[in-house]
Amino acid sequence: MIPDEDFIQIKEVPGPTKEEIRCLVMCKAQISSDDTVVDVGCGSGGLTLESAQRAGKVIALDKNPEAIDITRKNLEKHGYSSEIQLMEGDALVIIEALHSFDVLIVGGSGGDLPLIIKQGYEKLKKNGRIVITSILLETRVEAVNALKKMRMTPDVVEVNIAKGKLTERGTMMMGRNPITIISAVKDLKYPVGID
Repeated sequence: MIPDEDFIQIKEVPGPTKEEIRCLVMCKAQISSDDTVVDVGCGSGGLTLESAQRAGKVIALDKNPEAIDITRKNLEKHGYSSEIQLMEGDALVIIEALHSFDVLIVGGSGGDLPLIIKQGYEKLKKNGRIVITSILLETRVEAVNALKKMRMTPDVVEVNIAKGKLTERGTMMMGRNPITIISAVKDLKYPVGID
């Protein structure tokens, strides 16, 4: 995993997703060198870059042009600029135009999470994986409900991480925002979702 401090960051763009969370997301995503990964709401490019180290192809989306720019800079910094397709715009429009893929990672949805999950599900290959990260309680509920509508079985993990900060007297543990990781695998017993 790339340390958090090795990412270029700007205050206008969230991220990168913290190192420990990236590690868990990569475990849930089970990305192989044959996989095509779509990263929705790429932000600073933390999950895009980690996916690039594992996947055959990565497509990173964000509607914020500054996010696309900072993701590009982080990819270039780590030597991955040519292998990644960066696309600025509405995720629903972009996903609709894509061919099938193996992994859908959603870090930001602009309020369209249920539709992104439904559209992503339709494009997922057999045994394709969806992984969603959430800091908002409402997003967690939306993700679980949307996956269940697609007849997927959500795996829900809430992660609370504290990092040690050295002080004169000792090590003080500093809490980070709790993150929920919701993931599921496409089961072809149920080829379409329930409306």
